[in-house]
Amino acid sequence: MCGEMGSQVKKHICVGLMAHVDAGKTTLSEQLLHLGGRIRETGRVDHGDSFMDNDALERQRGITIFPEQASILLGDTEVILIDTPGHEDFAPQRTRVLSILDLVILVVSCADGIQSGTIDIWNQVREAGVPVLFFLNKADQAGTDPEATLRELREGLHADIIMANWDEESGREEIALRQEELLERHLEGTLSEQEYLDALHSLIANGQIFLAVTGSALLEYGTERLLECIRLYGPRSVPNPEKPFEGMVYRVRRIRDQRYVYVRIENGRLEPRMEVETVNGIQKVHALYFGEGTKMVPMDACCGGVAVVTGIRAYPGEQIGAGWKAAEIPEPMMTQTLTPKAPLTKEKLLADLRELEEEEPWLCVTPLHETVQVALMGRTQQEVLLQLLDSRYQDQVIAGQPQIQYRETIRNTVTGIGHYEPLRHYAEVWLRLSPGESGSGIQFISSCPPNTLEENWQRLIRTHVFERTHCGVLTGSPITDIRIELIGGRAHLKHTEGGDFREAVGRGIRQGLMQAENVLLEPFVHFECRMPAEISGRVTGELIAMDAQLEMPVFLGEEILQSGRCRMEAMLPFPEQFAAMTHGFGHISMRFAGYFPCKNQESIVESCGYVPTEDAKNPCNSVFCSHGAGFPVAWDHVREWAHLAKEME
Repeated sequence: MCGEMGSQVKKHICVGLMAHVDAGKTTLSEQLLHLGGRIRETGRVDHGDSFMDNDALERQRGITIFPEQASILLGDTEVILIDTPGHEDFAPQRTRVLSILDLVILVVSCADGIQSGTIDIWNQVREAGVPVLFFLNKADQAGTDPEATLRELREGLHADIIMANWDEESGREEIALRQEELLERHLEGTLSEQEYLDALHSLIANGQIFLAVTGSALLEYGTERLLECIRLYGPRSVPNPEKPFEGMVYRVRRIRDQRYVYVRIENGRLEPRMEVETVNGIQKVHALYFGEGTKMVPMDACCGGVAVVTGIRAYPGEQIGAGWKAAEIPEPMMTQTLTPKAPLTKEKLLADLRELEEEEPWLCVTPLHETVQVALMGRTQQEVLLQLLDSRYQDQVIAGQPQIQYRETIRNTVTGIGHYEPLRHYAEVWLRLSPGESGSGIQFISSCPPNTLEENWQRLIRTHVFERTHCGVLTGSPITDIRIELIGGRAHLKHTEGGDFREAVGRGIRQGLMQAENVLLEPFVHFECRMPAEISGRVTGELIAMDAQLEMPVFLGEEILQSGRCRMEAMLPFPEQFAAMTHGFGHISMRFAGYFPCKNQESIVESCGYVPTEDAKNPCNSVFCSHGAGFPVAWDHVREWAHLAKEME
């Protein structure tokens, strides 16, 4: 680590351990730390004494909830191992960790093969562009077939997953076949060992090849080979201390009322008492540490690797230093209200939740009249949150029923007009709204000529499209999967200010939505049910009754794997039913599949009772000026008053 290992360290590799629940990821991290000399004895998740899972909640539940780090030294390279949550309820934490990683070890259980969670992680990692090493775990268990698992990975994930046998003739041939300039020399036998290694490093870094190691984390079989892969094929860049400081925050935690911010140093040098730029302005670093569990080792300075900082207020996912950038927070699929039990007050509950929100921004804490609303990723996260409130703050609350969060989109193309002209203000925009691809979110383009509206105003309009969530007109839910095109606009040389276009854009989008054929969307999940064959008929019948869209079942010996897609609302209580039907011998996993048209749109819209024209925070009307005073014009009459109406016809 920067402070403790000093000049020995020339390179830093951040390696993330990722896996579906129960694949053996935390056990593997224990063995790697033991081999690297960091711990004397290995712990076990089921014994509650693993080094990485040091939080009381993690030891109680036997799962990883919070990302934890430790380091080992391999030659002149500091390897920072980060154990990540496997449960899908904590996927946002995994996403944040991915932003700081150089390498991912994806653990796959030979006893279970590819799970839905494995596919989710693989897709996340590939999208982030991080190189991957596979560890095929539990190869020692009776009945497992590592070769069959490798074939399953090649068929389900990527064809170019090969065993880590680069020092054998077959491994060298695999490398040479993927680089034409090396193939002839390979056939001639004139390639050096280093040339094979350099070529393999390039192939791994570019995502053209993925190594796999077979072993057993519990028995420490295959783990030395895995460490060798990390040492040989990790990134070879050396940090440059002369560049301006840049860092990525990946975790915030509190220990005994002290707030610690975990930062991956991407460029430059970080020191105590140094000032850094953040979303909250320029802040001064108080102290610098390397963190392992709750142990904080002071550092004088750090260039590369990971440091833990006190004194600054930053949030997970935030870029700090040069090129600072706010964190992207995923929109929740479910929310829940928490009502304080006396003597707990709403004010104290809100303050405690705000503190937790600093660690987990996806909580999206929102105060309501007598309660506080939080976001949920799933039932496990809900239980952990309630336990955290109790154990850390002694807060007792009544949890309301989880509420599904809807989205809205449109089926047809419309033109929305927004005009904002109170006295001494002026802005008008014309926006073409059209349906986007499912999952595409909000897209923006401009086809407005610069001689009609200057480019600086067009850039500002784009900013206003994305700076906040725009609400639909059916239930007031956020809109998504809509393409917004700026087709016209007008500013005033003297009276237009930036905020005028903010008002015009919001009103233009809403005015367009009022004309459109609006569609209510609800979240769906993809599920996998693995169960004894004799129970599958009953389970399938229940799924059909829930209107689940079933895929062809897969026969796995005496078991059946049934996959499909279903409405999240229908699937929420199903895991408990499934456990009862299979008497505990089945396994179910679910992951978010996207937003799709709602089955009961009319009844949901009616029960919601949302009136778009009465939503003062999201007005549908426009404001025009006459005789020195501004006045509102209803959405269905805006075109009659719009100043660009003749030009746009």
